[in-house]
Formats: sequence, C-alpha cells, structure tokens
Amino acid sequence: MNAFEQVKQVLAEVESFIIENPKQLEEFRLQFLAKKGKIPALMEEIKNIAPNERKNYGMAVNELKQKAESIFKEKQELFENAVVAVQAPLDLTLPAEPYQLGSMHPLTIVKNRIVEIFERMGFNQSEGGEIEDDFHNFTGLNFPENHPAREMQDTFFIEKNPDILLRTHTSSVQIRVMRSQKPPLRTFSIGRVYRNEAISARAHCIFHQVEGFFIDENVSFVDLKQTLYHFVREMFGRETQIRFRPSFFPFTEPSAEIDISCLICKGEGCNVCKHTGWVEIGGSGMIHPNVFTNCGIDNEKYTGFAFGMGLERITMLKYQIKDLRLFTENDLRFLRQFV
Repeated sequence: MNAFEQVKQVLAEVESFIIENPKQLEEFRLQFLAKKGKIPALMEEIKNIAPNERKNYGMAVNELKQKAESIFKEKQELFENAVVAVQAPLDLTLPAEPYQLGSMHPLTIVKNRIVEIFERMGFNQSEGGEIEDDFHNFTGLNFPENHPAREMQDTFFIEKNPDILLRTHTSSVQIRVMRSQKPPLRTFSIGRVYRNEAISARAHCIFHQVEGFFIDENVSFVDLKQTLYHFVREMFGRETQIRFRPSFFPFTEPSAEIDISCLICKGEGCNVCKHTGWVEIGGSGMIHPNVFTNCGIDNEKYTGFAFGMGLERITMLKYQIKDLRLFTENDLRFLRQFV
C-alpha cells in the first residue's frame, strides 16, 4: 500500500469512527490527532515521498488533519452544550452561598482594648507621623547628641543633616503634644515604630507601641503606679502580679521597668520570660524636668508621669503566643483563631 492509499484509508477510518460520548471522543483524539496518532505519523512520512509528489501528498494529509480536527471540535462542543443543558436552571430566589467572614488581627483586638481602657481612665488619643526628625525623636526627650542611650534605639535614617528617621518610639508624639498644648494634659498614642534589631521570637525591626503621659500640678509616682495597676488588671485579669524595677530612661527620672507575671508559663519559666517567671511589658517614670524645659512647660509648677509598652508583648501574653514572628507571617491557620 503506497502513501496515498494510506491517507485514503485513514480518512475512511476518521469518517466511520463512532463518537457517542466523551470517552469515545478522547479515543478518537488519541488514535488520530495525538502526538503518536495516525495523522502525525502520515505527516512524518513526507520525507520519504518522491520530490515531485510531496506537494500533493502534503495537501492530502493536511486536508485529512483538518477533517479530523473539525469532527473533534464539533463533537466536543456538542458534549459541552449537553452538560450545560442538563444543569438546573438558575433560581434567583435561592439564598446566596455562605460567605466566610474574616477576623480582626490579634494586634488590632488588643489595640482596641487598650484604647477602651485608657479612654475610660480619662485619657484621650493623640496621633503622630512615623517619619520624625531628630528633635522630636531624641533631643526633645533629653537624649544628648552621641549619648549611649541612642544606641539602644538604633533606627533607620532617611536623611542626614538634618536627621530624618523612622521613629523609634511613640514618645515623639508626646513632644508634639506638649509643644502645641498647655497643661493639664492626659493623652496616649499607639502606632508602629522601627528599630534596627535582628528578627527573633522576641524582637522585630517593626513593632507597635502604646505611650501615654499625664501632666498636671502635684502629679506623683503614686499616680503612675495606680494607673498601671489598673491597666494591667483590666487587660490581663485581677490575679496578674505587677512589679516595678528601677531603671534608666533619659526622658524620665526616677524611671522604672514594668514587669508582670508570665501568663504563658504561670511563673514556671519559658523562652518568652527567659525562665524568670516575669515579663517586661514596658518602661515608665516621672517626666524629666529637661523635657518640660524643651517643650516650654514650667517644671516648677507642673509634674507628670509617662509610660510606654509594646503592643506585641501585651498580645503575646494575653493570648499565650510564644513567637513574635507569627504576627507578620499572615498564616491563616494562626489568624483564624481570633474570630
């Protein structure tokens, strides 16, 4: 049988092939159109045809291929339309498919709770930019130039001379409020801050802080302690223990670290509390007289206290989360727990 007779034979097979369902359609494709099918095999034979007959042979094979593809496409559309036809008609009166609602991020939940607690204590909320200058972030808060305390808050600088940087704490808002308003002042601010720190289970280069202060006549350390006692008990429960440890901050004097009993290990020791049973949640103290002077407030007439806490640390303790990185990994398995 010569090549032309083979083309005629395959054409006859194509035209007589019975296609009554999708399975037979797939068999048709595999037998004639697939890479190892009969029609591609005929096209491969063109190199063995005499040069004076190649044109006619190529035209015959091409017509055969177009015929097979036309039959395949026609049957394919027929079966697809049949599937659509047997589907139930659209009923616009049916209720919509249930839509899975999202949930608030745990940091947002805790942030809203903090706002609620401090507003009930008479604090109002103030806001400030995340990009600050050197005065509002350091100098106004009694950080002398080249002072070692600035190394504790190494940050990301945007410009130099004058220094423009990403704020290292929300205390920069405190300076803006004190320079624009007159005492008595009782306010707090929450927002993102930035520090050049290695990312670990307990630290991140981007995190959130809440900072607050109260300025009036005759404000004492007792007022500071009672404010923070009330906050801790409202946030973590009345059984939570709190302690103050002497510390140093350039913008407060005297200063104290704020520790609470570890809610994750219940005082037994874990990686979050460094196996001490206590976790630091922030710093506090009486506002330094130099800060009042820098802001144009009479430090002989007014006194005040200030405090600052990490939002992530509070959230970790409240929900017993052991790794800070979970807050920024966007793992839905973690986030869905806070519906």
